Amino acid sequence: MKTLIAQLACIFLITSLAMNSCKEDIGTTPLEHSTTKPGVVSNVSVENLKGKAVITYSLPEDKDLLYVKAIYTLPTTGKQVEVKSSFYNNNLMVDGFLDSQDYQVTLYAVNRSEIESDPVEVTVHPKESPIWDVRRSLTVSANFGGFNISAQNPTQSDVVIVLLAKDSISGDWVISDNSVYTSASKILSQIRGLDTLRYNYALTVRDRWQNYTDTLYATVKPLYETIIPKSGYKGIHLPGDAQWNTKTTMDGMWDDNTFDWPHVYQTRADYTPTEPHVITVDIGEIAKISRVKIWDYPEYYSQGRTYYTIGCMKHFEIWGSDNPPSDGSFDNWVLMGTFTETKPSGLPYNEQNDEDYNAAYAGFDWSVDIDAPRVRYLRIKCLQNWGGSTYLAIAELQVYGDPR
Repeated sequence: MKTLIAQLACIFLITSLAMNSCKEDIGTTPLEHSTTKPGVVSNVSVENLKGKAVITYSLPEDKDLLYVKAIYTLPTTGKQVEVKSSFYNNNLMVDGFLDSQDYQVTLYAVNRSEIESDPVEVTVHPKESPIWDVRRSLTVSANFGGFNISAQNPTQSDVVIVLLAKDSISGDWVISDNSVYTSASKILSQIRGLDTLRYNYALTVRDRWQNYTDTLYATVKPLYETIIPKSGYKGIHLPGDAQWNTKTTMDGMWDDNTFDWPHVYQTRADYTPTEPHVITVDIGEIAKISRVKIWDYPEYYSQGRTYYTIGCMKHFEIWGSDNPPSDGSFDNWVLMGTFTETKPSGLPYNEQNDEDYNAAYAGFDWSVDIDAPRVRYLRIKCLQNWGGSTYLAIAELQVYGDPR
């Protein structure tokens, strides 16, 4: 009997749920049912900014006021845009304009019954879009094994530098996978893996409202680059170079193991902890160096294998020489680059996400000064590690360039 009652209860519950699911969804309705128009906004003023404008106003005194909305049309796409601002605010922002000219914006006060006020017409005259700053500073330059795309983005706006190349079959311009998506103030994208041929590209800058600048056409011929084989690497210890952790050797930096202890080179943490730690490497042949790839050592820390911590280098220099003095001084050495490692996520110290981990696991490419002379010897000077001292821990090192 109890079993039958339980079965009937289940049937009743299922039927009730089915009936409720069949009821008509009448959607959301206004909280109130007033038919009276609210008053209009007044004392309107405009602050024109790059590609946008801030409109400030006085609110009507209606007690049931809910929000103020602005409606305007972007001429580039013909799209009508609607922006809302709560009655707690006395301003709103209209955005997405390409050029510096007059644009018409209509303001409405709206009450809790979704009744609109009479319209208030406002003219805004924003400054030109930030994408023009990016476009005017945009440059393309040949580099080893590829080319660089660089530009300035002083307002740190979200932009896309659209890179186009000609399709080998149709001859049409098609968007490349190497287009740059960024909001960085200083934009630098390095395209690699190309032969030493001439390549034709077209570049334009776009924002999220589908505004585009005019097009920059560029022809580049990448410089020759190859791997400097690790078989010729060896560590040397010059006077003044940092003492090493005796559980590691310099050979650990070129044993093709980028992850495991003790396949790593680590200087002693207690050796001059406030002075830069310096190590010296002979790469076995004179070459025009293009970049040095460094894999940090992932410490066993609070999150397991953790990068951007303790002895991983944060601020450092790379120096080069073809004939280093035996006294360990930096005479006859050339500074080839000063570098700062950044965490992609921007998370605090001792925190990392998958993006951070994957970036460090893949290794960081540090491009040296393209005008630096040919060298055989490299010195790495750790100015500060992620832990705040100066010792260093490098899991692997690979040098690229032109030894011809």
